[in-house]
Amino acid sequence: MSPTTHLRLGVNIDHVATIRNARGGEHPDPVRAAKVAAAAGADGITAHLREDRRHIRDGDIARLKDDIGLPLNLEMAATPEMLKIALRHTPHACCIVPERREEVTTEGGLDAAGLHNHLAPVVARLSDKGIRVSLFINAETRQLEAARSLGAHIVELHTGAYCEAALAHENAKRDAELARLAEAARNGAAMGLEVHAGHGLTFDTVAPVAAMPELMELNIGHFLIGEAIFTGLEGSIRRMRVLMDEARQGGRASLPGASETKGRT
Repeated sequence: MSPTTHLRLGVNIDHVATIRNARGGEHPDPVRAAKVAAAAGADGITAHLREDRRHIRDGDIARLKDDIGLPLNLEMAATPEMLKIALRHTPHACCIVPERREEVTTEGGLDAAGLHNHLAPVVARLSDKGIRVSLFINAETRQLEAARSLGAHIVELHTGAYCEAALAHENAKRDAELARLAEAARNGAAMGLEVHAGHGLTFDTVAPVAAMPELMELNIGHFLIGEAIFTGLEGSIRRMRVLMDEARQGGRASLPGASETKGRT
């Protein structure tokens, strides 16, 4: 695969809904944010419909599916309720993630190997409906093998440990996590899986991940919404798009902190 292959950017608009829900009402509107993201260069929109509806609501999913001209990636737990919703709305893709009610955000990858028998019918029913199935996993060979065995089309590698190490300036751990991600990307692609990555990526950490030629898509949300407070949503997305493109084309150093926004988190 050529390292100049276009790397897609999926923008997660969950936390626009978080702000809306803090006071109730309809403002700010996550669907409006998705339209801004599309205009700013996003290739897809990601939304996580959680059991507790803490951010995205059912009505948001219906509107995103109907009103946005970009592929919709529905993040969901592998529960009967979420499966029913996904089959009703038929998004472009469903990314199955682990979910605990008490967690602040997704804390790690899905144990696709340990949950194989539970996941198998969910993956099969989504696939039968023409929905692309992604599994959000840690960068581990056994999880990649489980994803392939389950018939998933895509794996999304959890980049949180790498980003946390970079933020803490734990350089040895950062480099080890980056190497683990690169190896998993290579192995996943060799297995015939489409490989994506995401979680915790910022302007300062995105370049080394974006430079991995096997990756086809990055999904980024919280940082972009937070940065939008200072630069506007369109500006934050356009900046991320530039950094991703430069890294994919070999125009950036391969270690975090290479961007002109060094030190920003």
